[in-house]
Amino acid sequence: MTMTNKVIPYGKQNISQHDIDAVVDVLKSDWLTQGPKVPAFEQAIADYCDVNFACATNSATSALHIACLALGVGESDIVWTSPISFVASANCALYCGAKVDFVDIDLDTGNMSPGELEQKLISAKKIDSLPKVVIPVHLAGQSCDMKAIYELATKYGFKIIEDASHAIGAKYLDKSVGNCDYSDITVFSFHPVKIITSAEGGMAVTNSQTLDKSMKRLRSHGITSNPDEMTEPSHGPWYYQQIDLGFNYRMTELQAALGLSQLKKLDQFVAERNKLANIYTNEFKNLPISHLHQSSQSYSSYHLYIIRLTGDAVKKHKELICSLREHNITSHLHYIPIHIQPYYQALGFKKSDFPNAIEYYHSALTIPLHPKLTNLEQDYIIKTIIEFL
Repeated sequence: MTMTNKVIPYGKQNISQHDIDAVVDVLKSDWLTQGPKVPAFEQAIADYCDVNFACATNSATSALHIACLALGVGESDIVWTSPISFVASANCALYCGAKVDFVDIDLDTGNMSPGELEQKLISAKKIDSLPKVVIPVHLAGQSCDMKAIYELATKYGFKIIEDASHAIGAKYLDKSVGNCDYSDITVFSFHPVKIITSAEGGMAVTNSQTLDKSMKRLRSHGITSNPDEMTEPSHGPWYYQQIDLGFNYRMTELQAALGLSQLKKLDQFVAERNKLANIYTNEFKNLPISHLHQSSQSYSSYHLYIIRLTGDAVKKHKELICSLREHNITSHLHYIPIHIQPYYQALGFKKSDFPNAIEYYHSALTIPLHPKLTNLEQDYIIKTIIEFL
C-alpha cells in the first residue's frame, strides 16, 4: 500500500489488548458506574501529578464548568482565557452566567502572553473590571509561563484554572503539569485524540479539599451522602441531600478502567511524541516554517505538532492545508480564534481585538503526530510539505 491510499489522521488513539481486557473486566463486574475504578483512576492521576485531589468527569468541558462553579464564578464575574483554544475554554464561564474576555497570545508559543495579560490587568483595574478567574491554555502540550501568571494573580487577586487538556504528561519547571503549584485547579482531557484516552472523559485536580468536595458534588447533581456536609442529621443509610444545583457529569467505570490502563503508558507515549516532533523540527529547518517555540522551562507532551508558515509562504496557507488533505494527510488548524466565532462576535468582539491570534490563525496548521505514526508515514508527510514549499 502506498501512502496515498491511506488517510493519515492528525491524531489517533493507541489502544492495546491490555486496554481492551481492562474494559472487558469491568463489563463482567458488578459495577458499570459509581464503582471502584473511578476513585482508583482519580488517585492514580493525583499521584502522577503530585497533587492532593482529583475529580473525574465525563469530559474536560464538564471539568472546566464545575471548576468555574467551585471557584464561585457567577453572573457578576469576568473570566479571561486565550482566544487560541477550543470554544470550551470560554464557554465554561458563560455556562455560569459570567462574562468572558480574552488575552492575546505570544506568537512564538501560541500560549497566553504574560505581558499582554499584565497590560490588560493594569487597564482593567482602572475601570474596576478585573477578572475573577483566568484560564491559561497549554496549547499543543506546552505549559504557559505559569510562574509569571501566578505572580500576577497574587498582585491582582484572581484565581487560576489551567486548561491542560493538551498537557497530561507534560512538565513545567521539572514538575508534572497538574501539581497546581501555580494554580487553583488544573483540567485534563482524555478525548481519543489526546495523549491518553478514556474514550471521553476529563479530570480536575487541585490541592484544595474544599474545591475538590465542591466539584465532586457538582458533577453528581449537587448531591452528598456525607453527613458532615448535610444541614441536619442523616435520616439513615439511604439518606442524601442536594446541597448545590449540580449536573450529571460523572465518569463511568468503563472509562476509568480504560484511563487507568492507558496511564501506565503515558510517559512512553509522550517520549514517542517528542521523538517524532524533533524529527519534524530538524527536517523543516531550511523551510519558510517556524514551529512553536519550546521553552527551556517546559517539557511538552506534544498533543499536537503545529507549524507556522513564514514570509511569502503565508500566502499559501490554505493551499498547503488543502494540498496535504488531497495527499491523504489530515492537516488541521488548531484553532479558529474563539473571538471570531459568530456567537462571540454577537457578544461584541471584533477580529482586530487580538491581532496576534489573527496572525496565528492565518499562518498555523497542525500536521499528524501520534505514537502510531510510522517512520514511512512521517517521511511521506515531510516529503510532501518540502515538495509543496
